[in-house]
Amino acid sequence: MPLRITLTLSPREAADSKIYLPDAARQLGVREEQIAFARIVKRSVDARRGQPKVNLTIELYVDPEKEPEPPHFDYPDVTDRTPVAVVGAGPAGLFAALRLIELGVCPLVLERGREVSARKRDVAQINRGGAVNPNSNYAFGEGGAGTFSDGKLFTRSKKRGDYHRALQLFVAHGADPAILYDAHPHIGSDRLPGIITRLRETILRCGGEIFFTARVTAFRLQDGRVTGVEIEREGARETVDVAAVILAAGHSAQDIYEMLHAQHILLEAKPFAMGVRVEHPQTLIDTIQYRMSERGDYLPAASYSLVTQVADRGVYSFCMCPGGFIVPAMTAANQSVVNGMSPSERNSVFANAGIVAEIRPADFAHLTAAHGPLAGLQFQRQLEELAHRHGAAGQVAPAQRLTDFVAGKSSKSLPPTSYIPGVIPSEIHAWLPPSIGMALRAGFQQFGKTMRGYLTSDALLLGVESRTSTPVRIPRDPVTGMHPQVAGLFPCGEGAGYAGGILSAALDGEHIATQVVKLITN
Repeated sequence: MPLRITLTLSPREAADSKIYLPDAARQLGVREEQIAFARIVKRSVDARRGQPKVNLTIELYVDPEKEPEPPHFDYPDVTDRTPVAVVGAGPAGLFAALRLIELGVCPLVLERGREVSARKRDVAQINRGGAVNPNSNYAFGEGGAGTFSDGKLFTRSKKRGDYHRALQLFVAHGADPAILYDAHPHIGSDRLPGIITRLRETILRCGGEIFFTARVTAFRLQDGRVTGVEIEREGARETVDVAAVILAAGHSAQDIYEMLHAQHILLEAKPFAMGVRVEHPQTLIDTIQYRMSERGDYLPAASYSLVTQVADRGVYSFCMCPGGFIVPAMTAANQSVVNGMSPSERNSVFANAGIVAEIRPADFAHLTAAHGPLAGLQFQRQLEELAHRHGAAGQVAPAQRLTDFVAGKSSKSLPPTSYIPGVIPSEIHAWLPPSIGMALRAGFQQFGKTMRGYLTSDALLLGVESRTSTPVRIPRDPVTGMHPQVAGLFPCGEGAGYAGGILSAALDGEHIATQVVKLITN
């Protein structure tokens, strides 16, 4: 058995194995030359008191122990095996497809957007203020919304599945092994496209199929069971016959919810959250969090996590991107939607995060009579269109200094921003719905007390952060994972309301794929 020890080190010491390995060996009572293999199993930064420290947990394998074998992913050839449709090629869909292959079933992945290299060009066009391709953008396309993001792999739930195995699968497809031990692992927007490409190659090599630019328009139902998927591809319509459907369409697939509603397939409105994205100079966040004027070469760009209650309504930070960029995340031309991303090095001079307020069914109850379970979706859409009207041509976003937003006054000028399409001054405090605006203003005041210096005129708000999660849940049986009304239909991932991030969506995809195989093999 390996020997394990946790060391508390300075950032510089933790970066140099020539320093920490002799220390670990000495404390464990072994000679350094006895070490056959050493590996980090957990790394975290503790900046709560004084100078930041790094907690490093190390495993030492002492002669004659050998380095453990990495997990081996051996997928069979599933050509001509039973076909199961996987709607969506985001993390839930891709991991569901790999799990189906592992269990001997052939996945047919139906993705409305384009493969990742072509999708890069569509995203670049949006950044230049060009047209928004409604099927290929920051939300839609191979890899889903997570492809052009920070690539966070942190999940609070350890009950969804073998999260460490999921991380190993990412590493096997090109992710930095550091995700296996960092307390808050991330991949980075620059590396994710290559990893997504390699995941696709694994699926295809094993006999699975992936259809790009294949937009699902309806499910074929027979005697209460789904038997096929109708798709529109390259201007033609066709029906794909399948044994079951894993619906992993993502939280922005508004037309999927409308399709299900039109087919009288049960949906439920659910709480969600919306707000704004706030951007600070990264040096300011570093100074606040690390309590030093410069973080140096051995500390990562500092992040934060904030939460408070305002009149029993949650206000919290979402998708914090240290050393990152704000990006245009709309899926239609008449929307203003922003999100955050950061490269693997997190080396931008800006830090950004969504700051959002809880949205409850009571907030959109006035829309229920006309829109039923899609009332929250309509409320979300109305805010995105309102933000667009307060922006400018192209994807220019409405913006306001943080202190002006809290004070309820106009910004006569705006600080620099990472948002490439550009910003225009706007009185966001005046046009946000009161349920959001008042909660955010009180929340920012509290955050300014929690993080001294956070509430500053150097920080910029952009509108709106509205795609935190889906406002609709597609119900499923808690045991079988199947829709209670439609046999063979398995809602999955963020778009169905059962996950909240890359890793949790991937694990949910694996779980649901396992349930599908139980159904079709019994």
